[in-house]
Amino acid sequence: MTTVIFSHGQESGPWGTKIRAMADLVRGMGCEADSIDYQGMADPTDRVDKLIAESSGIDGKLVLVGSSMGGHVATAGAGALGAAGLFVLAPAYFMPGYEELTPAPPDMPIAIVHGWRDDVVPVENSIRFAQACNAELHVLDGDHRLTENIDEINYHLRRFIEKINA
Repeated sequence: MTTVIFSHGQESGPWGTKIRAMADLVRGMGCEADSIDYQGMADPTDRVDKLIAESSGIDGKLVLVGSSMGGHVATAGAGALGAAGLFVLAPAYFMPGYEELTPAPPDMPIAIVHGWRDDVVPVENSIRFAQACNAELHVLDGDHRLTENIDEINYHLRRFIEKINA
């Protein structure tokens, strides 16, 4: 069984619009889905610790999905959890003043989705990360939240999980 664990961004919650839509998709594919609640936790390291603590007992394949700071958190925890894949949206990589906190790419399939019009995390940051680890990269006509792009995101997420499960 494949389990998909979602990590939300700094300003959102565990069951926002995007996560609900993605969870519906993966459940329809026969996967388990859950979302970690990081509300009130500003420190990314605390979030990574919580992700690892809540996901370490999962049997079967684990796919981590994260958005913005949740992308950073999912990336940082992926190796320790032995995840089968990492799918991130507008991940908070190489943020000014915090570049050294960007996690090293884990050794697993990685897909990144980012919006050209992101005014929070520059799209160039995802291009740089993807180039360094040969990650799959999808740049969409969207902003940081990517809520207008949920159909495209789900298309890429479906393909990613199908590859992980093949």
